[in-house]
Amino acid sequence: MGTPLVEILSEMGHSVYVTSRTKKDNKKNIGIHYIRGNALDLDFLRETIQRGWDIIVDFMSYNEQDFRKRYEMLLENTKCYFFLSSARVYADSNEVLITEESPRLLDKAEDAKFLNTTDYSLEKAREENILLDGKKRNFVIIRPYITYNTDRLQLGIYEKEAWLQRALSGKKIVFSREIAKKYTTLTYGYDVAKYISELVVVSDTIKGEIFQIASHYCIKWNDIFNLYLDILEEYMGFRPEVVWIEGVDGYTQRKLFYYQAHYDRMFNRRFSSDKLSEVLNKNLIFTDVKEGLRICLQEFLDMGGHFLNKNWAREGALDKISGDKTQICKIPGFKNKCKYFLFRYIL
Repeated sequence: MGTPLVEILSEMGHSVYVTSRTKKDNKKNIGIHYIRGNALDLDFLRETIQRGWDIIVDFMSYNEQDFRKRYEMLLENTKCYFFLSSARVYADSNEVLITEESPRLLDKAEDAKFLNTTDYSLEKAREENILLDGKKRNFVIIRPYITYNTDRLQLGIYEKEAWLQRALSGKKIVFSREIAKKYTTLTYGYDVAKYISELVVVSDTIKGEIFQIASHYCIKWNDIFNLYLDILEEYMGFRPEVVWIEGVDGYTQRKLFYYQAHYDRMFNRRFSSDKLSEVLNKNLIFTDVKEGLRICLQEFLDMGGHFLNKNWAREGALDKISGDKTQICKIPGFKNKCKYFLFRYIL
């Protein structure tokens, strides 16, 4: 979402400043400037935001303790602070449309063990509470759900490295029959960025409010999976093999993604965008999910897209389920070799 948001705000005539840990050249002709540094570093953040800003859009992921150290500073140095939360905060909606007022897991879940974790859904809800319980109201909370683009193509709990990369390397894809039956909502990242930019324009009138930004369209994970497989079959000349898991415990690979599966992907996720539509005073248009995913996956394949560093514990667990093996010599680093061996052959 961040990259298209920068481009959209620039096209709207705003001067946009982006923190980046790597050196990037400014694009002064179109109003884009880069500030080199790690935004998680408290000293860097303090120095950067003390300049004073009209709007701060915060894409960083904090733990609750770190957010407590920062939120007052962020609010004090901007007219409006946009906090990127997540629609993963919601509890199971029992198949009804989710609105901004729908109950959250933090408030409704009864699983004491889960509530004692720092799961992403709980951390975001706790950080929302810090803002909502504070004295300052110059913030807007945004709750996007699963987003996709050419570089991010998700399947259930997996990023592309755990299913697409496996398929392209000749391995089997592991998927859960239970999750395949569930309805989900995937939103094109550019669409989310576009509506964030429009909320920026009206920020003076929406302070202290919460907005979810998710497509109207819901779809079963199985339909998404079949779309992926069709495209891969056309690209590779054969259909990737699939290993189906009954339930979700085996699918989460020895608890690696247990809570994400049980407290999100096993829910049917359908969202209402009425509040966003009302405040923007327009009918919202979202990219059709099947067409959008088709274009993004095809572009990734055609351009030889980039995979992120592999999670070797997860890869070992997937190989154990599928019966595949990875040659130890192809696994970088001693620690990664140990993780793979542990999850492939022992746990």
